[in-house]
Amino acid sequence: MSTRLARVVFDAERPVTVARFWAALLNWEVMVDRPGEVDIAAPDPDGPDVALTFLPARRAKTARNRIHLDLCSRSLDQQGVLVDRALSLGARRLDIGQGVVPWTVLADPEGNEFCVLEPREQYVDTGSVAAIVVDTRDPLRLAEFWSAASGWQLTHQTSRYAGIRAATGLGPWLEFLRSPQALGEHGRLHLDLVAFPSDDPVEETARLRAAGAVPVDRETAPGGDSPVGAPVAVLADPETNEFCLLQATID
Repeated sequence: MSTRLARVVFDAERPVTVARFWAALLNWEVMVDRPGEVDIAAPDPDGPDVALTFLPARRAKTARNRIHLDLCSRSLDQQGVLVDRALSLGARRLDIGQGVVPWTVLADPEGNEFCVLEPREQYVDTGSVAAIVVDTRDPLRLAEFWSAASGWQLTHQTSRYAGIRAATGLGPWLEFLRSPQALGEHGRLHLDLVAFPSDDPVEETARLRAAGAVPVDRETAPGGDSPVGAPVAVLADPETNEFCLLQATID
């Protein structure tokens, strides 16, 4: 493994507005703010290193996203406070057919779905983001691909979902949830990997393709130039979720 999961990317009509919403909601800091891109991350240098990046949208949002964030809470009171904060910042409640559940489904100012979870023991040490959740037709198959791509370890699996996490035990889970939504459009969020500075990006691209990735036309692919590193390959996972392989910059 010579790549790591670097960021979750949001395509946004108003990148600055949506980035500020998420920074305020998570108590994260804006790390990059320039025309065409805003990056936010947890302020703790020893915390999770998966950032959120906001880029100009290439198309309107017309369907539910395949990827969404689950936010954690430490108590029912904190869950309520987090929901109220989100609503005060511009979120709205969302009915996606979830019925009566202990978590709250919301949408950010541009309609990107996310959940504020009730307290759960498995998320006590994740930080603000409990999980990055990917809708899929085959949870185990996609978890195995992203485990190979990111180096995160497969930690749990059932017929309905599977999860992987960094070996450090820090940061969010990456979870794969069986859902008919996986057959729909891609939505506004995607994941990006970054290669380590000492590694050959051509070899890393070949490794990812051997694991099941396929190349994507760069002209229609997500993302763009970034301080994290320029895209060296644009690929799609086994269920056509697009992602970029970035070359790390050396400070």
